[in-house]
Amino acid sequence: MAKMVFIDADGTKKEVEAPLGLSVLEIAHRNMVDIEGACDGSLACSTCHVIVEGDYFKKLEPASEDEEDMLDLAFGLTHTSRLGCQIIMSEELDGLTVRLPNATRNMMVDK
Repeated sequence: MAKMVFIDADGTKKEVEAPLGLSVLEIAHRNMVDIEGACDGSLACSTCHVIVEGDYFKKLEPASEDEEDMLDLAFGLTHTSRLGCQIIMSEELDGLTVRLPNATRNMMVDK
């Protein structure tokens, strides 16, 4: 089983087991990591926005056009930003570290 690390906005690190084939969003929810995922991974929001640390970003498949469109709505976007629902854990990503942004923008909630 692979491992991954979540870094909260306050800098707290949480290392968790990361079953192969699950998305970063699913892994976060299984481990009580505070990441929303309002659309349940259907690429309709940006609330599972994560910032990929280190060289892991280069190991990811390129973002789809739909993911890029949703990332444009994300708070605190960086050049290594991705949606957690679109990162699928693999052996190559063992040790993956992602930082949670300081805030999220949930466009699905009525104001």
